Amino acid sequence: MSSFDYKLLAALTDVIELQSFELAAKKLFVSQSAISQRIKSLEEYIGQPVLIRSQPIELTAAGEQLVNHFKKVKQLENELAPVLSPDKPLKPLKVSLAVNADSIATWFIQAITPVLKNNRVELNLMIEHEERTLDKLRTGEAIGAVSVIEKPLKGYRSFRLGKMEYCLVANKHFKNKYFKKGVNTESLKMAPAISYDHKDDMHVRFIAKHFKLAASEYYCHSVRSSEAFVELAKQGVAYCLLPKLQIANELASGELINLLPDNELIETLYWHSWVLVKGINKSISQQIVKVGQQQLAS
Repeated sequence: MSSFDYKLLAALTDVIELQSFELAAKKLFVSQSAISQRIKSLEEYIGQPVLIRSQPIELTAAGEQLVNHFKKVKQLENELAPVLSPDKPLKPLKVSLAVNADSIATWFIQAITPVLKNNRVELNLMIEHEERTLDKLRTGEAIGAVSVIEKPLKGYRSFRLGKMEYCLVANKHFKNKYFKKGVNTESLKMAPAISYDHKDDMHVRFIAKHFKLAASEYYCHSVRSSEAFVELAKQGVAYCLLPKLQIANELASGELINLLPDNELIETLYWHSWVLVKGINKSISQQIVKVGQQQLAS
């Protein structure tokens, strides 16, 4: 197989990102039929379909690999441009990272701030559950990710950051109302909890491990914000699992109470980055690993 025609890969990438042949055509300044022909030519070239023409439009396994490859190539081009043409106005380098909400709320912003201050970077932070961030690397949407999974994808490498320690907390009023006789199977069935979303199984795993309760046996708010978790717990609305790093002051002052100090949850976090990462992206990766290892319990 000879080299790829990157016009075809660009058409495929735009169709899947914009979810429209028409919008992809407008972006590339060609007709809609030209976009369709490019997709057809690509499929003929590799001998298999690249798109599932459904709603939403989906990639086949081959299409996913091609889009991932194309995005990596574009990333390398973006990194080379300011080096090869230093006399031209420098466009911001687009950097997409997949990070879990708890890292954003605690140590991650501190890690990337120096690079953002000293470089022209257009940052796109994709907030995902720590078990699903690698999906963004797999599809080529991100070039780096924080994850609880240690094994890297092909073409990537992982670095151990450290341990994020979680504890089950509530304010004093909530504890007296729902857990006056302790945290147990019966009291948990009555007390409102908080989880990040319906796919967040951290809370479910914790309760199941220590109290043998299934998720259907108690009720739980869904709130996609780590900071909101803290505020809701402080207001006495619910109890929840929170990183000790995030609520150190609240625990020290007694504003929030560790309900189960002998039963805490520890998650080990890893940073995943592309093996070929260089330039600003490499600086970002190095800074994330450095600060992550400094801030997270070992």
